[in-house]
Amino acid sequence: MYKNLLKPIFFLFDAEKVHYFVFSLLKISFNIPGVSFIIEKLCVKKHNSLKVKAFGLEFDNPIGLAAGFDKNGELIDELTCFGFGFIEIGTVTPKPQEGNDKPRLFRLPQDEALINRMGFNNKGLEQVVKNLKKRNSKIIIGGNIGKNKLTPNENALSDYKICFEALFDYVDYFVVNVSSPNTPNLRELQEKKPLTDLLMGVQNLNNLKLKPKPILLKIAPDLTNSQLDDIVEIVESTKISGIIATNTTISRENLNTSLSELNRIGAGGLSGRPLSERSTEVIKYLSQKSFKKIPIIAVGGISKAKDVQEKLDAGACLVQIYTSFIYEGPAVVSNICKEICQ
Repeated sequence: MYKNLLKPIFFLFDAEKVHYFVFSLLKISFNIPGVSFIIEKLCVKKHNSLKVKAFGLEFDNPIGLAAGFDKNGELIDELTCFGFGFIEIGTVTPKPQEGNDKPRLFRLPQDEALINRMGFNNKGLEQVVKNLKKRNSKIIIGGNIGKNKLTPNENALSDYKICFEALFDYVDYFVVNVSSPNTPNLRELQEKKPLTDLLMGVQNLNNLKLKPKPILLKIAPDLTNSQLDDIVEIVESTKISGIIATNTTISRENLNTSLSELNRIGAGGLSGRPLSERSTEVIKYLSQKSFKKIPIIAVGGISKAKDVQEKLDAGACLVQIYTSFIYEGPAVVSNICKEICQ
């Protein structure tokens, strides 16, 4: 029903407006008695073969919702009913921010892809914490944290620490995001010295806690092998728990979408099917370079069980989806889990 009826209608309208419309629709629908029960029965697939243990946590299945979909943790209970093994909220910044100018989210249907230049738009820590306090679901939650646009890189650690402290009691793991292409100069923090200092600063704060929580680093797919070597070294030296590979790419290679359309859309990070190959390459390289000692969450071009298997074979232990949730619809997780079990 989604792919044949709803998706063609949704795709007639602005992508970001549809996103917020669907959010409102889900909130209203799930307030109707019995809806959450029915959706959960249809979409949640539980089986011992699906369970995964990673960085000290046990996941009901290996398929998570990537950061960016529910930035403010507003729909955790509703999204849990669609069968995800975990949900990552954010990117969250200390202060609320509007993000970049609209339009800033674009579909590339010929490539089953999206381009976004959202710019860490979110309602800020205070509101996110309020939302997390209201949730009833026990699903594993990741907190993806970043810095405000106006915070200079030399003061970035302060923003990450503020987010870490405020979210610590409400999330199960953290993701340090320095790889979005949509915040000016943010990716400069992926360089060896600033990244080591940033991760060490957050990890030192983590080590003061009675029960420290896993900290992961989200990296760009556009890093060179030399930079990936540095990432492995940094993860090992700072003793963080793992890597998320990868964020969106600034590359526009091998797309079916016309050059004129890409020029019309302009700058932004590309996600979806075209990212699959590069994401797998990065995962495989990191896994081999670290002798499979670093847990990796795979993101990029995952919509079928074979895509999940490809990432697991490359060295990942978990995967996340975002773009395929939009292209394949709400049954995507259930379908993948069924295929895996078979």
